[in-house]
Amino acid sequence: MAPSFGTSGLRGLVIDLTQEVVSDYVHAFLTTVPECNTLFIGQDLRPSSPDIAQMIAHTALEGGVNVVDCFALGTPALALASMSAKAAAIMVTGSHIPADRNGLKFYVPQGEISKEDEQKISAAYTARARRKGAAGTQTTLPEAETLYVQRYIDAFGETALSGLRLGVYRHSSVARDTMETILTGLGATVVPLAHSDTFIPVDTEAVDDATRANLVTWAQLHSLDAVASTDGDADRPLLSDAAGKVIPGDVLGVLTAQVLGAKTVITPVSSNDMVRRCPEFETVILTRIGSPFVIAEMEKAKSPADACIGFEANGGFLLGFDATVSGPLAALPTRDCMLPIIAPLFAAKQQGTTLADLVSHLPRCFTAADRLQEIDSAKAATFLAGLIDNTETRAAFFAPFGIIVSVDLTDGLRVDFESGDVVHLRPSGNAPEFRIYAQSSSETRAKELTTRVRAVVATQLGSK
Repeated sequence: MAPSFGTSGLRGLVIDLTQEVVSDYVHAFLTTVPECNTLFIGQDLRPSSPDIAQMIAHTALEGGVNVVDCFALGTPALALASMSAKAAAIMVTGSHIPADRNGLKFYVPQGEISKEDEQKISAAYTARARRKGAAGTQTTLPEAETLYVQRYIDAFGETALSGLRLGVYRHSSVARDTMETILTGLGATVVPLAHSDTFIPVDTEAVDDATRANLVTWAQLHSLDAVASTDGDADRPLLSDAAGKVIPGDVLGVLTAQVLGAKTVITPVSSNDMVRRCPEFETVILTRIGSPFVIAEMEKAKSPADACIGFEANGGFLLGFDATVSGPLAALPTRDCMLPIIAPLFAAKQQGTTLADLVSHLPRCFTAADRLQEIDSAKAATFLAGLIDNTETRAAFFAPFGIIVSVDLTDGLRVDFESGDVVHLRPSGNAPEFRIYAQSSSETRAKELTTRVRAVVATQLGSK
């Protein structure tokens, strides 16, 4: 199957990410930023990432673009370094998907690519556009990670998390050392957990049962105040409380927005509805799923008075204004994992309470999410289209779950029931997966809904 290009850049099986395919997309991207003569390159810890990074560097150099190799580091750290230098960047990563797949994430000098940028790249790829110029030069920037680490120590202070005992689930996250360095630099005592030399596809939006059980065990065994981690390329956070209970990414987004004093919040339609029930947020805008859609709306909030932030349901947080915590925190409009980990911990310490207590004081709205993997994407599209287009089919499918009162087609199919429950179905745009989301006023009910709906969808799609 040919690699796909969409809201998370280029994704595909490693065997399909050939020199030709990678080169064509790198050329296409570089032709859309003609004023930029420098490309930063980073990579995650997949076995295939170093070779793909070399393909990118070779292509850029031949096209007359200077290359800055930042080696293995988190996506937000790469973005911070490239944006500070007003340069473009490409991150080699498949994010949370398995190691037999990989991909490229593209960054213009202003940050993550927008939908308009995405369309330009697609058009240039179709036209087989080529960047041409005298051969570029290659340098390295090993201090790129240090710039990112210092950002948070300067903003929160060296004693921000003192007294806290924090576990870091290292697995194969490219930011595992970065996380430990930042949390230690903020005064916390860090306990490293479960280092892996084999790539593990951790999905922070659909944490598997084995990981959840490990988080509980680690929290109890080591007397931890929280356990922190990220996905493979560190643009999505994972944070559990002292009991090892995972705090969903969109809840971390709300807590972080409160710490920063945000007034305008932009988030996908799949995020927890509590964001619309927090009175301190003056404007809440819901978008389609994917950071380019969030960014497109954030770009409309140009005034500093808008105090605009964005976050995804997976917790990736975009800071759209220059904020102040203990010190200045400059805008970073790219998905970031560390800010939504640090800010809630900081808030809990400042208030003399726990993460669990912080969450308990938010509006009562609970979400759950799951996914079907290795699905037939065409079959999934046909199935979902049937529910969207045929009222009777939709009513029959959802009858066991409640009476439908409204339908939202912003992204996939979101159904609101008379009970207040919500079910949201959508196929992934960059992997052979089908996502199931649920919301309810009860955490148990949200999980139950997700499990039941997943079982019915799996039967329809012939999946497990």
